[in-house]
Amino acid sequence: MSASLDPTKQAFIEAAITHGVLLFGDFKLKSGRQSPYFFNAGLLYTSSLLSTTASAFSAILTGGRIPEFDVLFGPAYKGISLAAITAVSLYRDSGRDVSYAYNRKEAKDHGEGGSMVGAPLKGRIVIIDDVLTSGKAIREAIAIIRANPGAELVGIAQLVDRQERGQVGERSTVMEVEEEFGVPVEAMLRMEDIMAYMRVKGMDEELGRMEKYRQDYGARA
Repeated sequence: MSASLDPTKQAFIEAAITHGVLLFGDFKLKSGRQSPYFFNAGLLYTSSLLSTTASAFSAILTGGRIPEFDVLFGPAYKGISLAAITAVSLYRDSGRDVSYAYNRKEAKDHGEGGSMVGAPLKGRIVIIDDVLTSGKAIREAIAIIRANPGAELVGIAQLVDRQERGQVGERSTVMEVEEEFGVPVEAMLRMEDIMAYMRVKGMDEELGRMEKYRQDYGARA
């Protein structure tokens, strides 16, 4: 495998393709764009896939860009399982004992009540989720954290950075969020990682479509 692609990323890409999580073809996105690939995080439901995902997230959270943190916050719904499995992986792989929390879409009006579950949102917080698209969902998650006086957002981890422009301007949602909130956004995979894998595997036809898509919609610094 190419030295430019981390073995953890390679393993995740191969598992995602095998299980139909990462697909190549012609897909209409919420943005209205026709994409040559699609990543369906909702299909990350087997133990083997979850283990691979957790290990990959653990690697990027200990890779240097995201500072030390106390709590992983997984926004409902897909972020919930990602936060839980990554907290387990961090302890198993590196002995880091962190907490996790998530929000409810609707506040509970019985029992302990409230809209939050898990650890209190205080200390240094990292948001963990699947894909930043328009940025609406991540801003909602940041608003939840900022509503807690003892909480400080220090980073964001996501599954896939599509590295494409938002609906306005030349910059990606990731670039905009990093600048607006002053925190690093780290992705398990970027479009360029998927393309590097395709080059090594000789997926020339699919790679050509990816290169055309990047030319049309790729973000520019």
